[in-house]
Amino acid sequence: MPLQYIRSKAPLRIGLAGGGTDVSPYSDLYGGAILNATINLYAYTTIEVTEDNTLVFQSIDQNQYFETPSSPFLEIDTNQILLKGAYNHIIKNFNNNQPLSCKITTFVDAPAGSGLGTSSTLMVSIIGAFVEWLKLPLGEYDIAHLAYEIERTELKMAGGKQDQYAATFGGFNFMEFHADNKVIVNPLRIKQNYINELDLNILLYYTSTSRQSATIIEAQQKNVKSEDSSSIEATHKVKEQAFMMKEAILKGELNKVGQLLDFGWQNKKKMASNISNASIDAFYELAMQAGANGGKISGAGGGGFMTFYCPNNTRFAVEKALLANGGEVKKFQFCPEGLTTWSW
Repeated sequence: MPLQYIRSKAPLRIGLAGGGTDVSPYSDLYGGAILNATINLYAYTTIEVTEDNTLVFQSIDQNQYFETPSSPFLEIDTNQILLKGAYNHIIKNFNNNQPLSCKITTFVDAPAGSGLGTSSTLMVSIIGAFVEWLKLPLGEYDIAHLAYEIERTELKMAGGKQDQYAATFGGFNFMEFHADNKVIVNPLRIKQNYINELDLNILLYYTSTSRQSATIIEAQQKNVKSEDSSSIEATHKVKEQAFMMKEAILKGELNKVGQLLDFGWQNKKKMASNISNASIDAFYELAMQAGANGGKISGAGGGGFMTFYCPNNTRFAVEKALLANGGEVKKFQFCPEGLTTWSW
């Protein structure tokens, strides 16, 4: 009797430093470095094994539904693009082009386009469920790279590499990015009381807007290709921020975190013209006036979530000031676990 339910969950992430240096061609030419950490917001996938020769894909949070007779290849369109891309790759490369019969249901704890790595985390979750179901011989690096390949190469979705690795490995990681898609993940051993302090002092604020990260990333890539000196120099500074942030957090010098976030944010805005806008700048200034001493936009920029460092119990005043101007504060804690799969 085949297993009936296969489940997986992968954590979303907050980028703390180095964001954007994982994007080609910058990472290929100069090398990138990022420090990120996963949080207890997740992308979930459930595979229900069926025997009716039908494929059903349901995205609950996106309110999307797709049904078709089982087939070894699905045409890619805007409806369920991640599920279709993952299914096509798995069937071709791991199932001898033999179609499967199943219902796949997904859900993500944060809105698409919100800057927490939702699409790449969902792709990791989907692949993880297939790995659990078909008992595929894939390790953490394999799963993360496969998620990247499907998204960036096969589906041609613009973006970097950090999200796939964060979702797969979990925890606080310092990541290095090199040419030929070489990625090195360095897990950081951070004392629990440092993490507790970061949990308290970092505020995650949703601006109630989403954005198409691809447009921003393409502008960033264009600036590197055209050898825009100011954009490239700003990206160098953002990479430098990752090394400084790693040292500060490992040593427990958390009084430096806000200043380092601000240093990175001021430089990140120079990487592409559409990373910030008047609304984001206004939210940032409001938080700083209320007691935050640094922050940034999450992900590529343009909208979505913002993170602020609020030392000395200022998070409550910052939260009050931001909520008075709309939006939502999202409660979270850092989590050490990456991709998790199980059968039921």
